[in-house]
Amino acid sequence: MFAFFKVRSMLVQLLAVSTLLAITLAPVQAHEVSPTVADLTVAQGTVTLDLRITLESFLAGIDLDAAEDTDEVPAAADYDVLRALDAAALEARLRDFAPQLLRDVVFNVDGVVVPLAISAVNIPEMGDIELPRVSQMMLTGPVPANAAALQLDWPKGYGTLILRQMGPENAYTGYISGGQSTPEIAVAGGEARGFMSVLVEYIPVGFDHIVPKGLDHILFVLGLFFFSTALRPLLLQVTAFTLAHTVTLALGALGIVTIPGSIVEPIIAASIVYVAVENVFARKLNPWRPVIIFIFGLLHGLGFASVLGEFGLPAGQFVAALIGFNVGVEVGQLTVIAVAFLVVGYWFGSKDWYRARIAIPASIIIAVVGAYWFVERVFF
Repeated sequence: MFAFFKVRSMLVQLLAVSTLLAITLAPVQAHEVSPTVADLTVAQGTVTLDLRITLESFLAGIDLDAAEDTDEVPAAADYDVLRALDAAALEARLRDFAPQLLRDVVFNVDGVVVPLAISAVNIPEMGDIELPRVSQMMLTGPVPANAAALQLDWPKGYGTLILRQMGPENAYTGYISGGQSTPEIAVAGGEARGFMSVLVEYIPVGFDHIVPKGLDHILFVLGLFFFSTALRPLLLQVTAFTLAHTVTLALGALGIVTIPGSIVEPIIAASIVYVAVENVFARKLNPWRPVIIFIFGLLHGLGFASVLGEFGLPAGQFVAALIGFNVGVEVGQLTVIAVAFLVVGYWFGSKDWYRARIAIPASIIIAVVGAYWFVERVFF
């Protein structure tokens, strides 16, 4: 027992040191795939798509529907070469790619395809090569004066697009995956979707952030699962985690609490290490574990909020979008637990050797991955 308390004390100290390192040393993550954000405007007979876009990932030919990290794709070397180019050289590469881009992105006005052209490009000069470079590109096309409805086909392989209609009241805001199309968007606005419509739209956004894109959150939840096969400890841990990240998700989305991702992401990795290592030494649910998990949940919630902030929330339906996103996150977490139970818990959870042969080795693997992520997010 003394040895366990000694180890726990060391873990707490390690987490404190890790937090300090994260605050003082961590750079912004550069390699995670971010969505493209576009503002849609119709004025004076012209439709304009003003995109904030990571051009290098498109020019490298990365399948953004499947990619989670640009370091882990076949075109990673090409992507790094493109990131090192100066603005003029990258724009030249964009001009070569433009014909394909303009064929792929299809814009319809009242059912008729409108030809688009690149009317402006603003590429920042190369700075820190470890940081992502977000460029601005404007696509424009003609629209009739009496145009009533617009629709955008976002190409397969182009990843997520956050589309925001600018100008009219009750404007459209949508989350479009690669290979999908927007619904018909009224030029005059009046989208005014109901509470349930917006809530349902944002559920898959939250789910997608857990499965398949939230591998760090998946490992944290698995760390909770492998602690014990008993239902009560699992429920207490998941409840504490859910309550905590719900609070900070709301506060972060409202802009009340903001902490840079360069701090939050390494601490999330450290939380994975802590939970997994404690699984190795703890045999029952001690009072402090739900408390610590609650604290970790607060940090994970800020991570969720940063993702939701990239998407933008529809005006007038903030609460519906927030609830939908959170529901999606919860469904994703429960899916992870259900799959883990069906794969190992149901078949082996009651065996005498389950803890020694499955739970502890799995926890050690989770801890090693979390430690690697922590080092990567702080030092690389």
